[in-house]
Amino acid sequence: MYITKLNKNEMEPFKASPCQQGHDAEIQQAYWAAMKFPATVKSGQAFIATASQQQKTTSGLSAVPFQSIGPMASVNLLEVQPIETRNGQLHILLEGNIATAQPCELSVHSFKKTTDVPCKVSTQKKPCVPESGSKVPLGTRQQYVSCFFAECLKTCRTVNEAIHKALVEEQSVYDRCGSKKTYLHFAVKTLKNLRDHDGGLYELLEDYLLTEEQLNENNFPQPNPEKNGSAILPGVVKTAGYDAFKRVCCRCGQVYAITSSGQHRRKEECSYHSGRVLEQRVPGGMEKCYSCCGGIVGSAGCQTAKLHVHDGRRNKLEGFMKTLTKSPRLDGNYGVYALDCEMCYTTHGTELTRVTVVDAKLQVVYDTFVKPDGKVVDYDIRLSAAAEDDLKNTTTSLRDVQAVLLNLFSADTILIGHSLENNLFALKLIHGRVVDTSVLFPHRLGLPHKRPLSSLMADYLRRIRQGDVGGHNSREDAIACMELILWKVKGNNKTRKQ
Repeated sequence: MYITKLNKNEMEPFKASPCQQGHDAEIQQAYWAAMKFPATVKSGQAFIATASQQQKTTSGLSAVPFQSIGPMASVNLLEVQPIETRNGQLHILLEGNIATAQPCELSVHSFKKTTDVPCKVSTQKKPCVPESGSKVPLGTRQQYVSCFFAECLKTCRTVNEAIHKALVEEQSVYDRCGSKKTYLHFAVKTLKNLRDHDGGLYELLEDYLLTEEQLNENNFPQPNPEKNGSAILPGVVKTAGYDAFKRVCCRCGQVYAITSSGQHRRKEECSYHSGRVLEQRVPGGMEKCYSCCGGIVGSAGCQTAKLHVHDGRRNKLEGFMKTLTKSPRLDGNYGVYALDCEMCYTTHGTELTRVTVVDAKLQVVYDTFVKPDGKVVDYDIRLSAAAEDDLKNTTTSLRDVQAVLLNLFSADTILIGHSLENNLFALKLIHGRVVDTSVLFPHRLGLPHKRPLSSLMADYLRRIRQGDVGGHNSREDAIACMELILWKVKGNNKTRKQ
């Protein structure tokens, strides 16, 4: 091995130290590896690059064989960087120290020009699964947490909230599994639940829950603190002269007498207005009239029934059940259901004849006819489409319905309905987490006025309520209430994200 001295034109052998000699083999190996690399790339698109901080000190030296590097041979070989030619010389960039290689016959003009293609890089944050045990490959976990994140992003308010929820869901799946097979089973099931958006809907509906004040204003049944199993109605005040053998007709307002069993002492026709009381402007002021016939308040009824009826709201409110507090679910979703009831008038008042429960996917999860406890006085088409033949072979009682619903619901379940206080009263159920479409879509005049469900369906769902023709249908109304809520939440969530 030789090195050229700057002050003489003679060559003399270079004696490397034992430590430096040990590096010669490594330098030789790195050189041949670097020389083979450009040979494998056609068209000369790869180059060996250098950027030397020591070029100033070697500017007086001509390019010499790579093997002839003496003291500079003690380099820290870590990485060969991208390569290029400069003035016909081949340069190698070695991390740490820089070495200049022997000339190369390739010229810069012999290579094809290349155009830089911009790479689209997503700037959106994505969840990353932390490394843990080996029972499930990290790649599999990352794949599913990305799927969870994509679904959570559809319902969550912010990206950070979606990331947090996706990681929580994935960790919950991982903690429950014992192998990759069980992990895949739970992961697919969780992904399906997320795509149903029940969990996201549950969180979004928190903003629409009725407050304690609204529950009282709309006369929702509340637990009686003085007696278990009994309820109180904030809007109903019993008069001091209450008579157990007299009732007030809830249709025409007439007082009628009953026996100890609730039967009518005399058969009297009931003449009433089925419509709501509306206010309309007339010359000289405002006038109240009925929506059914246009008659003013106080005029003779436009419809007749065989007997007077009462709703039982002024009687002893016994047999009420309160939804139970249950242990929280892993996803924090206690369920979202819409329900509606059909009723009829009996000797006990207004009683349940049918109940329908619908989930957030508009699937009916519970639908049954119910046998009233009292004797039926009137199958009012406004309250139910059920007829005597529908209840003839029915054995399901109110207690049976309560048992099913208490198992299906918890105290944290969100229930949806239209004028839901009437349905909960018929079910004799006390529940505080409710979303009421009659409150969410209020009447322009405020309480006690409420928009009918048929009006909401026509305005927002562009659909005619069939119950207006064939009688009240609990299945149709429960689905309509859920659709109205989904429409409302979807529109508000889209506006919030914008």
